[in-house]
Amino acid sequence: MRILERKGFVDHKAYGKTHEYFPVIPKEKYIRFYLNKMMIGYFDGSIVKLMSFYAKENNIGIIELDEIIKLLKGLKKATIK
Repeated sequence: MRILERKGFVDHKAYGKTHEYFPVIPKEKYIRFYLNKMMIGYFDGSIVKLMSFYAKENNIGIIELDEIIKLLKGLKKATIK
């Protein structure tokens, strides 16, 4: 917890010898930070390598893959506009 506190993710209130920890940043911001760090550290910064690993390890089905493809196509269209 102290490491997370030093990094600015959590803070604490002391009650005698007891500490109550609480988040300082929103969950979404921490998820973004963590996933980016993991992607750089384990997948050479490649989202393709990350998604490929995840799909293989979790036996992603055809229906889920189709949903991902539709989502990506929608993002691509939004980016082009």
